Amino acid sequence: MVAANARTPRDGKFLEIVGTYNPIANKAGMKEIRIKEDRLKYWIGVGAQPSDRVAWILGKFGILPPPPPKFNPQKLKPKKEVKE
Repeated sequence: MVAANARTPRDGKFLEIVGTYNPIANKAGMKEIRIKEDRLKYWIGVGAQPSDRVAWILGKFGILPPPPPKFNPQKLKPKKEVKE
């Protein structure tokens, strides 16, 4: 997880590393997440916007309020109606 300027490429230069996330579970079944909470709160305080995935992770840890669930009306229809 990094703080980056919105005008730089996705894999380009970043301002600061604010955390790491390893989505692959270790032998004990634990996923590793390390967050520099003070720096993360600083960047959010000066206007940084977390990506959808980072906002979801921060909501799970209580650092930010959880993002609202996305509404998809296509999921409400039966599959037969969606194919037509």
